Amino acid sequence: MSVVEPVVENSGLPQGKLIKRGRLPKNDIGDTYTWKDLNRDIDICIYGRVFHIYDCDRWTSEFLLSEGLELNPAGSCPTDPYTERQNPKETPQLAKTPTDSDKLRQFMEMDRKVLRFFCIWDNTDEMYGERRKFVLHYYLVNDTVEVRELHTPNDGRDPFPILISRQRIPKNRYDTPSTFPGIILELSENEISDYFTPRDFGIGKTVELYNRKFLLYDCDDFTKAFYWKNFGTTDFTPIHIDKYGKVIPQEGKEISAYDGYGTLEDSMQSCLTLIPQPPKKDFVKMIDCDGIVLRFEAVMDTPKPEFKGRRFIISYRLSDDMITIYEPQVKNSGIIGGKFLERTRVAKPGSTPEKPVFYGPQDFYIGAVIDIFRHRFIISNADAYVLRFMEQHSNQFPEHTIQTLRETLGRQPSTLFRPESGNGGGRRVHTRRTGSPGELESLVQEVKGQLQRLAITASNRKDRVFLGIDLGRSGFVSKQNLREMCVKQQLPCDDDIIDSLAKQIGKDPERISLEELRQFLEMA
Repeated sequence: MSVVEPVVENSGLPQGKLIKRGRLPKNDIGDTYTWKDLNRDIDICIYGRVFHIYDCDRWTSEFLLSEGLELNPAGSCPTDPYTERQNPKETPQLAKTPTDSDKLRQFMEMDRKVLRFFCIWDNTDEMYGERRKFVLHYYLVNDTVEVRELHTPNDGRDPFPILISRQRIPKNRYDTPSTFPGIILELSENEISDYFTPRDFGIGKTVELYNRKFLLYDCDDFTKAFYWKNFGTTDFTPIHIDKYGKVIPQEGKEISAYDGYGTLEDSMQSCLTLIPQPPKKDFVKMIDCDGIVLRFEAVMDTPKPEFKGRRFIISYRLSDDMITIYEPQVKNSGIIGGKFLERTRVAKPGSTPEKPVFYGPQDFYIGAVIDIFRHRFIISNADAYVLRFMEQHSNQFPEHTIQTLRETLGRQPSTLFRPESGNGGGRRVHTRRTGSPGELESLVQEVKGQLQRLAITASNRKDRVFLGIDLGRSGFVSKQNLREMCVKQQLPCDDDIIDSLAKQIGKDPERISLEELRQFLEMA
């Protein structure tokens, strides 16, 4: 059991926990109180003090009733005469208009409210002077000011926390009547009437307290709310101070232009610190979007006739928002294809090095013009995976972007997967068929070239490839088996392409033997 008295503010009595939790003695024999000894409207004696139990809470009453204990009727709590006299309901309302100098009203409203400013005392004009940081407290309850020093480890100073004790500080201590005797050091309100008020303080102001000039460079949130509510102040921009107390000028700081070497983030780190630090990465985004690449087909928008019609493959990595551009090789074009742009983040034209705006996946849609390092590209096509990804994450992309992809990919009669890199790797993009003369023959030749680059034509793997599509072990494969092989290798599987391949492989397109398939692949 324990006995706790509710704390009443300004009661003048030691209240709270009167008796700590423990087994309390009931008599001189050694018996202790239990829950069976408690009931409503009874008196109990604990350590010579008599306590009257007049009521209990709901849970206690339900517990005692469930245990078969009959409860007494609830009693009433005796009233406190002092509390009754202080009850505002019975206090007569006096029609008195409070004045600005009402000390009681100021105490009731401003008690425990303190304005806190961070300031610096610059004493470098004197010999061995320095800049020291202080905290200025303004107590609203009685308009007193206190200045406390901020100590740092190993600062070499005695740990005296207070520079100016809490008191009302006059604006000009020497502004006294001529009749006032100079031998008296202490001043009263009869001699000085102009003291510091909250209007005299603010960020950026310099106040002089007893011949010491303090620069106020910041304040806490309560102080900001007080000045916004009472004085309408909205500008609370702090003044930047270094660890030596010196004001850091923020105006005139210029960032040099991006020179094109390295990434924009790395160049920015060289401008911010003496020893460049690597830019921070979004590891959560890198884990969630790992391996997701959106591939688009684009043509170069240029006035030069020799560069018109150049086709490029733009790959956008969602994990780090980097862009790679690859140009497929075209025979007898006079242009060396291959990698056109290394993996890098590309900023939009017009963005500044201080606040760069990079291209995002929402900026890539059919017909969009992408300006990459003074080269303009027009998006003309996209991978089917791009449409599926945008439809699955439709809340992250505009409806116009998804609609342009649907219109373009929906009317595309056939697709051809071409490798993005020259190593025959697995990254491929769609190419739209135009139906021009000789296109079918070129497609068949490209499929044969793809089979060779995929390394499935090696002499030690021909039999394995044949057995992989001849699941029935009949010794022959049909056009349907040939179509399944092209689908597994992500090659075009249109009917006219499969028919042409089957006719070139064997005499009977429905019964292609191993020897005929080997001869066809060796001719590729």
